[in-house]
Amino acid sequence: GYTPLFPRILGHEASGIVESVGEGVNDLKPGDHVLPIFTGECKECRHCLSEESNNMCELLRINCDRGVMLADGKTRFSINGKPIYHFVGTSTFSQYTVVHVGQVAKISPTAPLDKVCPISCGICTGFGATVNVAKPKKGQTVAVFGLGAVGLAAAEGARVCGASRIIAVDVNPRRFEEAKRFGITEFVNPKDYDKPVQEVIVEMTGGGVDRSV
Repeated sequence: GYTPLFPRILGHEASGIVESVGEGVNDLKPGDHVLPIFTGECKECRHCLSEESNNMCELLRINCDRGVMLADGKTRFSINGKPIYHFVGTSTFSQYTVVHVGQVAKISPTAPLDKVCPISCGICTGFGATVNVAKPKKGQTVAVFGLGAVGLAAAEGARVCGASRIIAVDVNPRRFEEAKRFGITEFVNPKDYDKPVQEVIVEMTGGGVDRSV
């Protein structure tokens, strides 16, 4: 849990164009296309310099309690002279937002802004969980629980790694056909069985999957 802090502007997935930059910012310029990211990188701490824990930046790791900018401990939003707090350093449910330079990723100006938003969280979360953490080997079997944005990205990661069977678990059968495009080979709906879904998967695979995401 975290300490409630209101009023605040929520939101963490988005895409946008840099309107202006603050003093000392050299990596970005007005007009750049970017994705805000709530797990930022200062590029200097021991975690940022590590290949294994670079999503745990000591300065910019996700923090739901912090509602202000790091530079001066103040908000950049207000109404009638009263502060409106930030959310996980992004506050994307707004037409304009202010973020730390370490919490945006520059993208190609040709990328369609109305379609790349999920890359700032859902897609990289699922894909990264499979490719960087689960690391299935070619020919192995992977189970993916849930076929939302994160689950589909996880399935794509398993496909890229060369998994031979990618079993999806979801209670919405309408998602299966679309999920095939992301590498899903089989679909299990827990509602179709009168026993725990893990037992179903064990029977399907002759003992269980190699990786589960």
